[in-house]
Amino acid sequence: MLTARDGQRPTRPEHPPSNDDEERDMHDMGKLKKLKSLDAGAPDAMSAFWEFDKAVFRDGEISALNKQLIAVAVALTTQCVYCIEIHTRQAREAGATDAQLAEATTVAAAIRAGGAITHGTHLF
Repeated sequence: MLTARDGQRPTRPEHPPSNDDEERDMHDMGKLKKLKSLDAGAPDAMSAFWEFDKAVFRDGEISALNKQLIAVAVALTTQCVYCIEIHTRQAREAGATDAQLAEATTVAAAIRAGGAITHGTHLF
């Protein structure tokens, strides 16, 4: 905690200025076009990944809609902006409502908060 010295107000530590261009660039959905470079550089592995990805999200014992809602909750928890955007769109295409997306959000929040609470037991 910051404390005052010699009667002066404590100062906040300096934060480096954020680079908005870098931030936008990092989360530019257009960057996903560069996945083709991964496909070309590791064709066997990437082909297997794409087949796996398709298989995972097909209807099964869990509906495609519920799988997308799970993916949205996981994406919110991992805070992957690409996954959030992609799986929210796919959830909506599968029929997700605003209420379902809101509940998925609260599930993600509960899991993330619960992790902090349960890990807090290691402090004692």
